[in-house]
This record gives sequence, C-alpha cells and structure tokens, in this order.
Amino acid sequence: MSERDLDFDVVVIGAGVAGMYMLHLLRKQGLKVRVFETGTGVGGTWYWNRYPGARFDSESYSYGYSFSKELLDEWEWTEHFAPQPETLSYLNYVADKFDLRRDIQFETRIESAYFDDDNSSWEVTTDGGEKCHAKYLVTAMGMLSAAFVPDYEGVNDFQGDSWHTSTWPKEAVDFSDKRVAVIGTGATAVQLIPELGKQAGHMTVFQRTANYIIPARNSDITPEEQKDIKANYDGIFSRCKETFGAFLHDFDPRSALEVTDEEREKKYEELYSQRGFPLWLGNFFDILTDKDANATISDFARRKIRERIKDPENARKLVPDSHMFGTKRVPLDHGYYETFDRENVSLIDLNEEPIEKITTNGIKTSQQELEFDYIVFATGFDAITGAFKKVDIRGRNGQSLLEKWADGPRTLLGMQASGFPNMFTITGPTNASTFCNLPRCIEQNVEWIDQCVKYMEDNELSLIEATEQAEDEWTEHVNEMIEQTLLPQTNSWFMGANIPGKKRTFLSYSGGSPVYRERCDNIAANGYTGFDLS
Repeated sequence: MSERDLDFDVVVIGAGVAGMYMLHLLRKQGLKVRVFETGTGVGGTWYWNRYPGARFDSESYSYGYSFSKELLDEWEWTEHFAPQPETLSYLNYVADKFDLRRDIQFETRIESAYFDDDNSSWEVTTDGGEKCHAKYLVTAMGMLSAAFVPDYEGVNDFQGDSWHTSTWPKEAVDFSDKRVAVIGTGATAVQLIPELGKQAGHMTVFQRTANYIIPARNSDITPEEQKDIKANYDGIFSRCKETFGAFLHDFDPRSALEVTDEEREKKYEELYSQRGFPLWLGNFFDILTDKDANATISDFARRKIRERIKDPENARKLVPDSHMFGTKRVPLDHGYYETFDRENVSLIDLNEEPIEKITTNGIKTSQQELEFDYIVFATGFDAITGAFKKVDIRGRNGQSLLEKWADGPRTLLGMQASGFPNMFTITGPTNASTFCNLPRCIEQNVEWIDQCVKYMEDNELSLIEATEQAEDEWTEHVNEMIEQTLLPQTNSWFMGANIPGKKRTFLSYSGGSPVYRERCDNIAANGYTGFDLS
C-alpha cells in the first residue's frame, strides 16, 4: 500500500478543544484529515460534562482559542468563569465558523489502531466495523474523559436513576422533592453540590477526602471589562506563555519563610480576595516544594474554611487534615461550604462510615441504610492514561501501548512513544499540557505536531519515532522534576492514586509550561533530535 492508497493523511481521535484545532491546522496544510468522535457533537469535555454548575476554573478570556483575531473579536464571554452551556456554544460556534464538521464523523468510537509495519501506516477500526488507513494517528481523547465509578457491591442493583457526572442526561432532571445521593467531593462535586442543594428535596453527600476549596469570586463581565479584554488579548496570551501553569497567575519568587509573619498573612489575604487561582498558583514559590512553607498556607486555608462553616460537626468533617494545600487539585467554589448549612443537606464522612453496598433502594453504609431516588457518582476519572484503555493501540510488531505503559507511562515530551511511529498524543502522559491551563498548552501541543507533520511532508519523510534513549531521558527528567515537589506525598489523580491497582506515578510534567515549550522548540529547531526520521 502506497501513501496514495491511504484513505487519509491523518486520523484524529476526538473532537474536543484539541481535536478541533488539530483538524483546522492540518487541513490548512492541504492534508486529508478525518476526526472520529464518540458523541453526537463537538466539544469533548464540554459536550459530556453537562452537570448543573459545570464551568471553567480558568478565566474565560484565558481559556478560548488564541489563533484567530477575528474569532476573538467576534466572541464575548459573559462571565469571568463561563458555565458549560456557554462554553459548548462557543465550541459549536468555532466548528461552524471554520467548517469543521464536514471532516468529523460523529457517533463513532474507535476500537483499535494497529500500526502496519509493511505499509508504514495506521489501520484504524471503528465500533461499526469500518476500517481506514492513515499515515499519521493523533490521539485527542482528553485527559479527564475516562470516568471512574468505584466497584461497589450491588452498584448495578439500584432501581432509581444513577449516573456519573460526565454522562449527565441531556434533558433537564427535576430534583424537587427527590432524595439525592452525591458520592465524591472533588472539583466536579464542588461545582455540582451547591446547585443540587438548591434543587433537591434532600441531598446526602458522601465524602472520602476533605479538600482545600477556595472561592472562585465569579461575576458577570461588565461592558467596560469586555472592552479591556478585547483590547488586551495579546497581553493576556503573552502572559499565559510566561507563567508556570499558563494561567494569568504566576509564583512569587520569594520564599514564604523569608518574610515576616505579618507580611505573609497580608500576602495570603490579598491572594485569597482575588478571583481564581492566585492563592494556589500566584503564591510564594516554595509552598509546593517546602513542607514548612506549605504549613503556613495550609494553616491559612484551613482557617478560612472554618470561618465559612456554622455547624461545628460539619467543620470537623470538611476541614482537610490528610494532605497539604495545593498538592491535590484545588477546586474553586460557588457557595460550596454554605450549602452544608442548609436543612436539606447531610454530610457523611466515608472514613467514619464507609459505604458497604448499593442496594435496590439506595445505599447501605456501616451504620445505616438510606433510600434515594437518584445517585450521582462524582467519583472522578482514570486520568490521562485512562482514555488509552478504551482503544486497543498496537505499534511495531503488535506491541500493545497499555503493556508498554504497565509500569508507568514512558514517552518523549508526552507526545510520542518509542515503538509507535507517526502517532502523536495531545495531552498524553508526561506532557506539560496535563498540568496546565489546558487550552493554552493544547495549542502548543497541536501547533508543534502540525509543524512536525509539515516538516515530514516537506522533506518527503515516511516515519518519525521517538528513540528509546530519548524516551528514557525524558522519563527520568519528568521523575526528577516531580521529586523536587511535595506532590508525590499526596494521593491524588495527579499520581494515579485514585484508581485501584493503577501504578502510582506522576502522570504529568511539573517543570512548567515555559520550560516545556522551550524544550519542544529546541528539539524541532535541531531537526527533531531524539526522534528517528526515515
């Protein structure tokens, strides 16, 4: 089979933020591209996650695409942290504006992707039995797309309605006068719980781990702010390129321990009063690297939480003491703690009262049996690598990608794996985009892959593959960087610790967005060092 016999130049899996932009750029090269998407529409995360309260925790104007000035001029975000319906509308607007749908095949799940050694191409098979061949394979499946539901006894026995937050019904659900269980108190639940608390007849929240949750301080964008945003988009995106996590906030170069107690307290109060993530990502540089420095911000955050909770028993349960501030993802809230003061809301600590089984009528704990009309699993995701378990991907000589990553993922830049030629992984494991203001780092990933493919095509090259040596060196570097932080000392999805049996290892890259971008640019500028090209 020659390249001329291939069905497509590139197959892309997923039509979310990454897959849409990848399609747009590759098509501008004149390449024949097909995107396969499981859902009925574009949007990825924002298509699937329709639960009440779902919204950005990046400032809206730092989240949208930056590649089109016309798009930036046309679109106006209504809130500083846009809600899911608005974000999905935005992504549909982008799909229409750039005529993306004509190259997207919806309601199609990819079952397998096998590299054909003889023909140096990828054979892709859909759940409908359709097969196609392409020179390049790009995965854009999302870092938080593989839903996780604990294997509770009787989990399928419940006779009421239940679902994971990422498979929320498209039609509105009436919770009035209904008994609702919410299992989980992570970032998703923090958004969901205040909304359900207003709607449900009674809501019972099952908490495994109390988290450090800080106010989002969201508000509508005023006409004056809208004008300033549009006038300063260049500066907004330039700022994001400079900061560690590609957010508008960046760390203070001072140590938390080198200032006086009064100065430090004043700094924390200022950061706490600001919108978004400054308390986490705009703080002293060593709060995530030094235990003593972290203790100061952890104590401050716990004090702030206590101030917001009236009931002493709820405060005992909701104030975290099992991990350090910032070593798990810090959720932004919109009235979370106040929700537990409502008469129609109960809180159960699973460390004191674990779930024993799901029954036909509800949930049985170690102390009681409760009846519910609805059970909502806000139990998170098999992050970053979980999406790859849904597709049987095999490289050279039939090597399974999952087997290769059984002892932890190994990649070069989080964008290619040795033994899997011409396959690129946007937001793949050990990629900086998975520890980042996602669209900003997605754009970097997509643009790097686009230029790499262009280099291949311009130079009439057939294959590009990460070398084992470069992969080993990158993996070692990733591990060295994370060991300089406090993050490995906490069980979190960053470490894969939320999934039973999953190898405990850091799944992202903690060196920061600017360092990662520079490494990627240097590799490209030097003819893709660390890759074999033929």
